[in-house]
Amino acid sequence: MLTELSIKDFAIINQVSITFKEGLTVLTGETGAGKSIIIDAIQLLSGGRGSVEFVRHGTNKAEIEGLFTVDMTHPVFQKGRQFGVEIGEDGMVVLQRVITRQGKSICRVNGKLVTLGILREIGSTLIDIHTQHETQSLMNPEHHIDLLDMFIIDEISPSIEEYHRLYSSYQTVKKRYNELSENEQEVAQRLDLLQFQLRELQQADLRPFEDEELEEERKKLMNYEKVYQGIHDAYNALYGEQKGLDWLSLAMTSLENTSDYDNQLEKLSEEMSNSYYVLEELTFQLSNQMAELEFDPERLNDIESRLNELNRLKKKYGQTVKDMLEYASKIEEEIDEITNKDSHLDKLEKQITELGKDAVLEAKNIHDIRTKASKHLARMIHEELTDLYLEKASFQTNVEIKEGRPDDPEFDGKHVRLISSGFDTVTFLITTNPGEPLKELHKVASGGEMSRIMLALKRIFSRHQGVTSVIFDEVDTGVSGRVAQAIAEKIQGISIDSQVLCISHLPQVAAMADTHIRIEKDVTNDRTSTVVTELSAGEKADEISRMITGAEMTDTTIEHAKELLALATKHKQNA
Repeated sequence: MLTELSIKDFAIINQVSITFKEGLTVLTGETGAGKSIIIDAIQLLSGGRGSVEFVRHGTNKAEIEGLFTVDMTHPVFQKGRQFGVEIGEDGMVVLQRVITRQGKSICRVNGKLVTLGILREIGSTLIDIHTQHETQSLMNPEHHIDLLDMFIIDEISPSIEEYHRLYSSYQTVKKRYNELSENEQEVAQRLDLLQFQLRELQQADLRPFEDEELEEERKKLMNYEKVYQGIHDAYNALYGEQKGLDWLSLAMTSLENTSDYDNQLEKLSEEMSNSYYVLEELTFQLSNQMAELEFDPERLNDIESRLNELNRLKKKYGQTVKDMLEYASKIEEEIDEITNKDSHLDKLEKQITELGKDAVLEAKNIHDIRTKASKHLARMIHEELTDLYLEKASFQTNVEIKEGRPDDPEFDGKHVRLISSGFDTVTFLITTNPGEPLKELHKVASGGEMSRIMLALKRIFSRHQGVTSVIFDEVDTGVSGRVAQAIAEKIQGISIDSQVLCISHLPQVAAMADTHIRIEKDVTNDRTSTVVTELSAGEKADEISRMITGAEMTDTTIEHAKELLALATKHKQNA
């Protein structure tokens, strides 16, 4: 959920900090007080398009910061890993957006600078904003297939996973086929390049780990003096009159002479003897090392020359000798493919056909699951619409198979186009008037009907989208009476599974609020600012009373407000 929002020098807002809670938070106030400006700020925080017009007059920059808390299963963790943004086990995500007077936009996630695109990707998992003019994913037909799959995530996931594996292999082999069947001139040029590279690598006579061995030998030769001196000093410290072994021999003899008189010294004498013979053997090894050690300037020159050659090749073929050998093996296979192109093309063509058949079978399984689920989804949405007094509305989830080209795989005698999600297109269709044809969701015109349709969809999908905060900006415009009460109940229902922030002019919606925030204008020293106040239980009744009358409160409107609050409490208890 969105826990804390801080806004500074944004539009008419000087500086506000709002603490949000779980459940339904309703923001009310006079038109122009700054309610929608707060939603605009949240929208920018989630990657919306900014403008210098948002920077408060007389200031250098507008700053917006939001703190979100999520559980460990939230999809924002996957997005964080994808874009290299660290999200701790405490589940805290801080989004920050700064817009300067010069039009520069600075975005951060948990303190890390990110692009606007990354901020938008991460923000989309945390915030879903619905306004009168913008409906985001629910209104975009391209997202309908994702929403349907989310609705049946447990059932469809195994099939999707298997299809992705087949589809990836299919695309890889198809790409290789296309590369190999390019025009003759390009293939010939590619062959010349590969043959040159292979000759160069073969002539280099590379050995595995050769570079590492040469680096080690060079280090020893370049530090010959230090190595020799170190061995020499160690040997001299141990061997010779009045040196380490001499004193150790004296200690060993002394213990041997006294061990007959004290049983405890016998063990110490034995350990001393073992230590002496180990060190004696070590001095022999040091002596041999000094005898074998020699400085060969010619060898050092050879090593330098060879390493220079390897480094030259590394710039072209890989960071290590092992990488270069693997690359040589890879291009050798490609040369063989090109040289024997026809036979390889036949082989690849057979692989494409087989993989295409397997992918189509899995896509058919996914299609069947979606088709079955689409009917269940339509029934659920119709129930939601009935609650919102659109009982004559008809909703349909249209699952169609994409038509393919002649070189695409066949299904049921027709060519189908495979994409990452299968071979389906999914579109939500609706009509609110009996006798009228079904239309795509985004083509439904009536504002009041659109509000109810969107609430019905969000009521269902908010449980599956995993979005932390759902925001409604005056979605209740154009409704009243029993529809207003139904909308209030639906918005409250959505807040059970997701935090909901709602700007509303409906008293019925305000009465449902778990938290009620009033937005007001304040003019001080000829400057207008926005003031944000969280209302107490008594203040809520007064505010709802003002919403009912649109003017001054009366005893009647106050009683009506209290009645609405009582009904809302009863509804939430029974929900």
